[in-house]
Amino acid sequence: MKTRIGRLALAATLACASLPAASPDAAAQTLVVAALKTPGGVDGDALKPGTQNVVTQVYEGLTAYARTLDADGNGRLDFTRVVPHLAESWTVSPDGRTYVFRLRQGVRSIHGNELTADDVVWSWRKSIEQKRTGLFIASVSGVETFEKLDRYEVKFSLKAPSQVFLHLLTNYVPAVYDSTETRKHATPDDPYALKWIDANTAGFGAYHMESLRQGEQAIFVANPNYFGPAPHYKRVVYREIPSGAARYQLLLAGQAQWIEELTHKQVAELRRDRRVKVSGVEGTAMASLRMNTRFKPFDDVRVRRAMALATDYDGINAAVFEGLGTRPVSVVPPIIPGHLASLPRIEPDIAKAKALLAEAGHPDGIDVTIEYAGLEWWEEGIAIQMQRSLAAAGIRATPKRITDADMRARSAINRRDLPLFTFKDFPFALDPIYKMFNDAHQKGASNRNDYNNAAFDKLLDDAAVEIDPAKRLAMGEAAQRLHAEDATWVYIAYPGHFEAMPTCMRGYTWYPDYHERWRELSCQ
Repeated sequence: MKTRIGRLALAATLACASLPAASPDAAAQTLVVAALKTPGGVDGDALKPGTQNVVTQVYEGLTAYARTLDADGNGRLDFTRVVPHLAESWTVSPDGRTYVFRLRQGVRSIHGNELTADDVVWSWRKSIEQKRTGLFIASVSGVETFEKLDRYEVKFSLKAPSQVFLHLLTNYVPAVYDSTETRKHATPDDPYALKWIDANTAGFGAYHMESLRQGEQAIFVANPNYFGPAPHYKRVVYREIPSGAARYQLLLAGQAQWIEELTHKQVAELRRDRRVKVSGVEGTAMASLRMNTRFKPFDDVRVRRAMALATDYDGINAAVFEGLGTRPVSVVPPIIPGHLASLPRIEPDIAKAKALLAEAGHPDGIDVTIEYAGLEWWEEGIAIQMQRSLAAAGIRATPKRITDADMRARSAINRRDLPLFTFKDFPFALDPIYKMFNDAHQKGASNRNDYNNAAFDKLLDDAAVEIDPAKRLAMGEAAQRLHAEDATWVYIAYPGHFEAMPTCMRGYTWYPDYHERWRELSCQ
């Protein structure tokens, strides 16, 4: 009976997901995305569920990473090369503190307004005054001021030289808005039209949101004025399909060309199905177990190292990630230039873990609680497998699920009161100093376990303003060694990021924000 009800529910979902009849040409130019959820809003500075998935299609950066296509038609980004995008060129002062960007002329939004310096200045001011993501990007970049020089030139002044500034400008935030259109919707109480921006789009990117029905779907249409190559897909149906099984079946049935949130079990199955192809990368999002040294017994490095030595990495990879994960050795992912690959990989050693615990004054072991949430599909599996793994060394771990809201609040920079917990972060910019600053510097927004090492912080502070590449690299490597030695993270695995698509699909490229770009996809 349960099976029949499940099949009927799935059939109903598939039926509801079917597209209206369309001409062959229109259908070929429509991309159907089976999404976990419709976007809760479309203001990239006020992230809600599903926001980042779609604003990356609408708002594009002044710069971009160089991109090439391989023999299979997949894109590859060169994270060592930042190239012009909305800006056609830039100059840098000899002291590395002043950047002048020359904007492309003739770049227009779907509303017909041309991109100018006024749009860039207005957009950055809006983003900073919201005091959210854009303010963090500006702060990390060291941006002090930005101003219009003429219709197509903008000057940014930095507090100090920054090797990460151009990398951060590849992001969708601070978004560059069509301020001519957006200001039409401003009010005295809402001078930046934030209410309108959260429900409407006004970018210079490849797509524009035509409509949004919460809980059902959002429709996006290609910007006919887009400055880059015209997108193959003129229309994108971003449809909410909460069931992972239903999304999976929609892809196999050819009723969706893209699906979100694949499980590793599904990935393993799809790799054996000739109707689709799977593309995967190691990525930058590490599954980790983090310890806060403000709480006993994690104030003792011997206990922290015992935790790492008692972890069954291969067993967790097999049980949770279907064997598709890879082992980290550093807080900096291998995909980021500057990753220190020579760090030794920790291998499980139960006897040594027990000895370290005894040396730390815990000959009978310790009792700990692993807190986890549902922010990632693997968190519960990690907590359960860690409980089993740690028990062999006398570490009696009790998994405890907390709400997603509690996890976000308690790991935020103004609290950081989780003693032992699972988490995943990934950087917006693929730079080793930025990555470590964000995740582990005392001022880092994602330093969720309150890691505190003055020597580590100084290395990052010095590297942030160092203009000699060799010296900067050496500082980054020294910081990676310190983080590994302090052992406040158990580097469990890179689960990897996988996308499944029709065999005809070309152009897919992995981006640091983990979202495909619809403008690059085609299926002919």
